[in-house]
Amino acid sequence: MKFFKLLFLSVGSIFLLLSISGCEERSKTDFVKVHWDRDMCARCVMVVSDRRNAAQVRDPRNGKKYMFDDIGCTILWFKEENIEWSNEAVIWITDVSNGEWIDARTAFYDTENITPMAYGFSAHKSKDSIEEGQEIIDFKEVERRVIKIGK
Repeated sequence: MKFFKLLFLSVGSIFLLLSISGCEERSKTDFVKVHWDRDMCARCVMVVSDRRNAAQVRDPRNGKKYMFDDIGCTILWFKEENIEWSNEAVIWITDVSNGEWIDARTAFYDTENITPMAYGFSAHKSKDSIEEGQEIIDFKEVERRVIKIGK
């Protein structure tokens, strides 16, 4: 009987240890699965359906995630809601070329696209995937322009 108690406690301890370590290993690649055509933008409440321009945000304080249909909505949501953790937030955006989730702050953006809320900024993991002759800007410039555009 003592053997089974010891075995049960050992297995339970290992399971608990793995569960805790799994939480600690969460990284910046911990984005949520999108329910296309059902999830709604946290700012404009439109359905998120464009797989080439969607964005996600993770609150660094509690891990809560927010979905957006356009990077413009993401940036204006931070501003309008006066969110103090915006600089620490993890922001993902889909690469316009293949739909892969990438870090929005390190992405490269082109400026002449049709996007859900008409801001026109689409993300690329690499500058090489942007057509020659197109303007290439970084996240800070996207922020500046979106705030200037408003809406």
